[in-house]
Amino acid sequence: MTEDSSQSQPMYCYAHPQRETLLRCNRCERPMCQSCAVLTPTGYRCKECVRGQQKIFDTTRWWDYPLGVITAGGLSYVGSLIAGILGFFTILVAPVAGMIIAEAVRFVVRKRRSQALTLAAAAATLIGAIISPLFRLVLSLMFLSGDQGLSMLLGMLWPAVYAVLVTSTVFYRLKGIRL
Repeated sequence: MTEDSSQSQPMYCYAHPQRETLLRCNRCERPMCQSCAVLTPTGYRCKECVRGQQKIFDTTRWWDYPLGVITAGGLSYVGSLIAGILGFFTILVAPVAGMIIAEAVRFVVRKRRSQALTLAAAAATLIGAIISPLFRLVLSLMFLSGDQGLSMLLGMLWPAVYAVLVTSTVFYRLKGIRL
């Protein structure tokens, strides 16, 4: 019986030539060590193949960023005004508002996506959600004193809960994780 010559010779990682390995990229067949391997649903791939595949999914245009930010921030601000009125029911309404905001952003950018767009829309959602509570905080610290200031601060609780819930919902909806 004869052995295959490729199995008898040791393989070395393409990025770390001093490391011996038995692992190969399942796309380009380059030998790689464990620190260079990325586990994907279809097996191990080298970092270059994974980066090349991720670039395919970055489909946004430059104008998608301002459109997504304006949409997310504006809708989130309107939602924060409503959350200040709803009180406890904000816990139920905020995730629904987050889904509406995420779908509106998706509609405006025509379902194009990128990681930076997801982060920008989530940041705009947070900023839109905290404008109203911050304005209330400034008012309560500047003009009100005693019991009035305390009640104003307690009134900021539900808009703050709204900000956390709506931002996390928008982020995960746009990232691709369905809740």
